[in-house]
Parts: sequence; C-alpha cells; structure tokens
Amino acid sequence: MKIFALVDCNNFYASCERVFDPSLKKRPIVVLSNNDGCIVARSNEAKTLGIPMGVPYFEHEKVIQKHDVAVFSSNYQLYGDMSQRVMDSLRLFAPDMEVYSIDEAFLRLDHLQPRNLYEYCLTIRRKVMQWTGIPVSIGIGPSKVLAKVANRVAKKRTDSGVFDIGDNKTRDEILKTLDVEKLWGIAWRSADRLGRLGIRRASELRDANPYIIRKHLSVVGERILRELRGQSCIDLEDIQPRKNIMSSKSFGNLLTEKKPIEEALANYAARACEKLRQQNSRAQAVYVFVQTNEFRETDKQYNNSITCSLTIPTSDTRIIIEAAKSCLDRIYKQGYRYKKVGVMLLDLIPASLEQKHLFAESDQRPGDHLMDTVDRINEDHGPDTLFFGAEGVNREWKMRCGLRSPRYTTQWDELLTVN
Repeated sequence: MKIFALVDCNNFYASCERVFDPSLKKRPIVVLSNNDGCIVARSNEAKTLGIPMGVPYFEHEKVIQKHDVAVFSSNYQLYGDMSQRVMDSLRLFAPDMEVYSIDEAFLRLDHLQPRNLYEYCLTIRRKVMQWTGIPVSIGIGPSKVLAKVANRVAKKRTDSGVFDIGDNKTRDEILKTLDVEKLWGIAWRSADRLGRLGIRRASELRDANPYIIRKHLSVVGERILRELRGQSCIDLEDIQPRKNIMSSKSFGNLLTEKKPIEEALANYAARACEKLRQQNSRAQAVYVFVQTNEFRETDKQYNNSITCSLTIPTSDTRIIIEAAKSCLDRIYKQGYRYKKVGVMLLDLIPASLEQKHLFAESDQRPGDHLMDTVDRINEDHGPDTLFFGAEGVNREWKMRCGLRSPRYTTQWDELLTVN
C-alpha cells in the first residue's frame, strides 16, 4: 500500500522573517504583496487579531499600529532560497518527492517500512527546524488527498505537528466533520454542485456513487472520492517544463514616458529568459502587453498587446529583449499613465531540438556560452550581479518595497552581521 506524507511549512513567509530576527518570535507579523498593496501572509498572532487575508493594507493600518504588528514587504529572494533549503533537507529523508508549492511537498514513505512512520516524521520535522529554522506540519495518509486532510489536522489540532490518518475509525470521525469545500481539489463551484446533490461533508463525498460524481465533477471528482476511500489515484508528479513563461509586475508609480517602461520590459524579459534556460527550453515567439490602471476612472484607459515570432528558437536574453522592445514600439502610445507591462515567452521547445533554417548561419546559437556564464555568475554572487544595460540602472519603475527585510542568504552586502 502506498503511503504519502504532506509536509507544509507553517506560516512560511512569516517564519522566514523570524529565522534571522528572534525578536519577532511572539510578535504578530504580516507580509505585503507587490508594491506593498495587500496582506498576503500572516503569522498566527496576526490571525488572532482578526487581520484578514488578501485585504488592502491601509484598511487595517490602525489595528496593525495599535498591536505593534511587524510589517514586511515581500522578500521573494529570501523566501525562494529558504524554500530550497527546506526541500533539500526533505530529500535526505525521502528521495521520492514532489515539490507542490514554495512551502509544500509530498513524500512517498511506503518504501521506508517497517519503520515507525510517525516517529520518522517527527524526526523529519525536528531536523528541518534544526537545519533551516522553519517549522513544518506533516500529515500521513494512504493517498495524497488524505495526507492533505491529515496535514490540516496536524497543524490545527496537535501539539506534535504530525498526524497519521491511517486508522479507519479516526479517519471516519474527521471526514464526518470536514466541509467538502475544505478538500484539496474541490473549488467553490465544485462544492456548490456537490451541495445541490446533498453532499456537504467529506464523508458524504467518500460514500457517494463514483459514477454520479464523475458525471457532475468529471474524472477529477471521482479521483478525489476514491482517494478519500484510501485508494491512491494521484501519484507523485514529475515537474513538467512549462509551455509558456510569463514575467510581469506593476510599476511602483504610474509611468508615462516610454524609456522606463522599456527598461522594465527588458528586466522582465531577462527574468523570463533565466527561467527558460533553467528548464532547458527555447522560445519561438514573444508576447508583450501594456496596461493602464482601470481603477483610476479619471485617467484615460488603454490596453494593448502584440505577438511576434522569432526566426530561430532561442533562449538568448539579448535576442528576446530586442524582440520585446520591437513589440513595445508598435503598441506604446503617448498620453497615457501606464500601470503595468509584461512579456510572455511562447511555444517553448526543448533546447536539444535543432531545427535548421535555410537562411540562417550554421552556428545558430552563438550566445549559449555567454548566457551560461551570466547565469552562473548571478547564481554564485546574487541576482543582478551581471545585467543588461537595457534593464536600466536607476529603475524608477521598480515596485515599492520600503519595508523589505534584508536578503540575508542571497546578497553579499545584506548578510547578517553578528556583533
């Protein structure tokens, strides 16, 4: 029988901030979205204060100040690096692993039997905390859906942070009290359809007719039903290369001039190219869009986009920046206050695919070695150690992040100083 464990980092963004600042240990924390707009992460202490998720920061600023809540801009470089450290630690205990998100991973544990899996997961939890400083909760079950349910119990109802839902009687008691919309894979529309069928608890979905559920929720719903019965239908998934890669952010301030918009576009194109090379792919087309702020009713509105094909599939940042700038030339209009620009790399193919071109030189990819060198230097010495001049230096378009903590693990000049 298959056995899965779902490892979930507790309040991940807030926990990352606490690793390098022990004074935050019991203090409520909120983390803000791009441009310090909305609250996207909260510590348990902040949740207790009634601060909601996803709301504009300014709406709760008085409560935050009254209770001395620590407020941080999103520090994605720190969070990404800490996530990698957690995942690397987990691989030492369970090589069969699926990284599900920045703070979650599924592990296959059945090949580790006849060890005591509960004790083994306690060891995993303790070691991850010791090595990274990040607290995790672990749910154990015979399917991924049940492991997800077990993780919810581990996080909310246990002191140990580990829960095994393998016992049938215990599992039945939990599923009878669990609302169906709380299940992994059941969106609110699916929950609404199930409600019209009289199915409102996880146990009721488990006991339903599989063929009726398949009719109303497709094969996905039937798989969830069978997983609730302990039948593993969803195995660990290998990370598949993305078919398209998008890079876009809102500007820190509304922009009217073309030059800073062009710089931002070049920077986003460079980020997209890094991701492209990481998955060993090449792009065959570039899509670029610009947007004004639709919520500013007093401003004139303008949104436009364009796609251009590349003669030869490439992952060369220089070529893609030039193509993106050419696209912007064709859709940019003066007289508007722009909020956002973005680039998407389309029709991705494996880098190993050598499609010859009648009118191209035989050496189609002279920039591969240069791009490898740039990536390696930036990986060793931190992002933007080397960057293209088209990305700009002053970067007036950058997002607001005045409350960001130091990037302790990825920037040499922001390393933690011990006195």
